[in-house]
Amino acid sequence: MEKPQLPSGTRDFSPQMMLRRKYILSIMENVFKLHGFGAIETPALENLKTLQGKYGDEGDQLLFKVLNSGDFLSKANDAHLAEKNSKALILQISDRGLRYDLTVPLARFVVMNRDKITFPFKRYQMQPVWRADRPQKGRYREFWQCDIDVVGANSVVSEAELIEMYQEVFEKLDLGITIRINHRGILDAFLPVLGSLENWNAFMVIIDKADKIGEDGVANELENKGLSHSIDAWKWLCATQKLGNYSQIMDALNQYAPIQNESLKKGMNEISAVFDFVGNTSNLQLDLTLARGLSYYTGCVFEVAVNDNRMPEDYKIGSIGGGGRYDNLTGIFGLKDVSGVGVSFGLDRIYDNLEAANLFPTTLSDASTLLICALDESSLGYAIDISRNLRQHGIANEVYPGAAKLKKQLDYANAKGFAFAAIIGSTEKEENKVSLKNMITGDQELINATEIFNKVTNE
Repeated sequence: MEKPQLPSGTRDFSPQMMLRRKYILSIMENVFKLHGFGAIETPALENLKTLQGKYGDEGDQLLFKVLNSGDFLSKANDAHLAEKNSKALILQISDRGLRYDLTVPLARFVVMNRDKITFPFKRYQMQPVWRADRPQKGRYREFWQCDIDVVGANSVVSEAELIEMYQEVFEKLDLGITIRINHRGILDAFLPVLGSLENWNAFMVIIDKADKIGEDGVANELENKGLSHSIDAWKWLCATQKLGNYSQIMDALNQYAPIQNESLKKGMNEISAVFDFVGNTSNLQLDLTLARGLSYYTGCVFEVAVNDNRMPEDYKIGSIGGGGRYDNLTGIFGLKDVSGVGVSFGLDRIYDNLEAANLFPTTLSDASTLLICALDESSLGYAIDISRNLRQHGIANEVYPGAAKLKKQLDYANAKGFAFAAIIGSTEKEENKVSLKNMITGDQELINATEIFNKVTNE
């Protein structure tokens, strides 16, 4: 007999877990709507050509490819098969893939619907994404992203709004955070130091791993990749970052001669404007080492980390949000000169952090208010009539299926958190009454069926 198992990196969600996930989603959605964002959804499947080439080489390797229907090998090249040339074969046996994130599908959506939407286009989207990554604590192959983006606006007013939305959501969730911000223009300014665009791209990919492999780990990998000439630049970034103070970091950037160019000026000016526009900068931190490795970012980049002293000391699962500005993404699909900026909330990691710090409200419940218990088969019809009438008046309730022993029915009511149990036997049926039991206090009284509504709504 086959043992039931889940695919690695995926999970089931119990009713209690779903209740907590929906609690997080509802807080996000309320904040999104307050800022004028509207919801969209896109398919789980995208054409592979839509996805490939948008996330860098490492991102492309993490795409889940879907085999073509039918005899998918019929169009495969025999030589490629013999050579086991997987990269060439993929294009012959798969033309679709599961979405890697929600930003590239957004860009496709905007281009396809540009005549139907109003710019600036402010959208939110909360759906699962898939990445063929190695599963580990806090890292799943199927997980939810909750994205907010503004497409068609160049002003960093949008960046400031997204930061404040981060702050509002996590304040409502009662979770302490730090929002790290950098600008790709500042990192672009290091291009002359690195010598070529190819070196710069490799540099970006490596320093994006800093939170995983550490400062020395980045230096070692730079050397291993033939970028030893960039190690001094990396060490300068780290040393400058350790100054901590925003003004001191900005002064150091102004004084670092090798990167004095237009790219640096643009980056610094936009970072300064963001800090001016954000109302509360106490949890906003300029971090020169923040790269955000995805290749489509062109301006400000963000990352959110938990910074809460109620978390267990040894608990760490990485960032819980991030994003940035992308000026050229829609151009890939034929719509040029449309800038966008967006950030993502990682639902699964937010959930894991709230659970680890025991921060979920204890009052969360989706249990019905009332369980109706029939003591015998002849009372079931009467129980169903009462149930139907109560639902019509907005009272959530259940009829226990069948006339089981009362103890079994009351145990069920306690296990599911019902506030009341309406007990019905032949006497109650004949007199058009119920015995209403308060499951919290244990009090029980015989009342008219018409009184149930007032009793369960007033107590």
